[in-house]
Amino acid sequence: MPSPPRAGGPTWLLVVGAMISIQLGAVIAKHLFSLASPVTVACARIVLAGAFAMLLWRPALRIERTALLPIAGLGVAIAGMNLCFYAALDRIPLGMAVTIDFIGPLAIALIGSRRLRDALWVALAGAGVLLLVDSEGPVSWSGVLFAVAAGAGWGAYIACSAVVGRHTAGHDGLALAMGLGGLLALPVVIADNAVALADPIFLLGAAALAVLSSLVPHAIEMAALRRITPAAFGVMMSLEPAVAAGVGLLLLGEDMRAAQWLGIGLVVMACAGSARGARDGGSNGTEVRCAEMAVSSTVDRAI
Repeated sequence: MPSPPRAGGPTWLLVVGAMISIQLGAVIAKHLFSLASPVTVACARIVLAGAFAMLLWRPALRIERTALLPIAGLGVAIAGMNLCFYAALDRIPLGMAVTIDFIGPLAIALIGSRRLRDALWVALAGAGVLLLVDSEGPVSWSGVLFAVAAGAGWGAYIACSAVVGRHTAGHDGLALAMGLGGLLALPVVIADNAVALADPIFLLGAAALAVLSSLVPHAIEMAALRRITPAAFGVMMSLEPAVAAGVGLLLLGEDMRAAQWLGIGLVVMACAGSARGARDGGSNGTEVRCAEMAVSSTVDRAI
C-alpha cells in the first residue's frame, strides 16, 4: 500500500490560509457587533451561509428517511453553536473563545478511549483552560460559558454529521442541514433586528463573513486534504487557537497575559497530540474517525 502523501510547504500555506480566513471572519463579526447584536450577526451569517450552500451544492431533496432526524439535528447544532460562539465573541477575546471552543471536539475525539496518553491530553487541555480563565483582571464568565456551549454544539455537530455522512452523498446532507439552520435563524434575525437586513453595510459585512468563514475555508480544506491525510491536517489545524489569539492581538488589540498565552499553548499541544495519536494508529477505528473529524475539519466551525 502506498504511503500517504507528506505535508509540503504549499499545503502548510493552504492550512494557514484557511485558519486566517476563519479568524478574519471573526474579526468582521466583532466589528458588526457595533451595528447589530451578536444574535443578529450570527443569524444573518447562518441564513446567508445556508443560502450559499444550497445554491452552490444543489443537494438532492430525495433522501433516506433514516437521514431526516440526523439532518435536523445537524441543522439545530449549526444554529446553536454559531449563536453561542458569537455570544462568546462579544464578551471575551477571540483567542480565548476559539481555544475554549476547541475543547468540545477534543472531548468527542477522546470519548471512549482507555489509553493513558489520551487522559494526559485531556488533563493538558483542562490545565490550559484553567490558565486562560485565571486572569488578574475581570473575566466574563457568561462569555466563557457561551464558549463552552459553542464547543458542546461543535461536538453535537460532529456526532450528527457522522450519521448524516453515512446516509447522504457528497455535500447533500451538509447543504440541507445548513439550509435548515438558515430557516431556523431567519425568524430570529427578523424578530431581533429586521432593520439591520435593510442596511447595505451590514448585509455586505454579513456576506463577507459567510464567505470568509464558510466558503473559502471549505474550498481550502478540500484542496489540502487531497495532498495529506485528515489526521495530518488535524495536527496542522490544532494551531488555530494560537492563530486566533494572534489575529485578535494584531487586528482587535486583544492582549492577554503570559499565563493565558501559555494556556492556549497547552490546548494546542493537546489537540495536536490527539490528532497525531489517531494518525499513529493507536486508536480503534471509531476513535480515529472522531479525532480526524473533530480536529481537522475547518467546515465544522465554518458553517
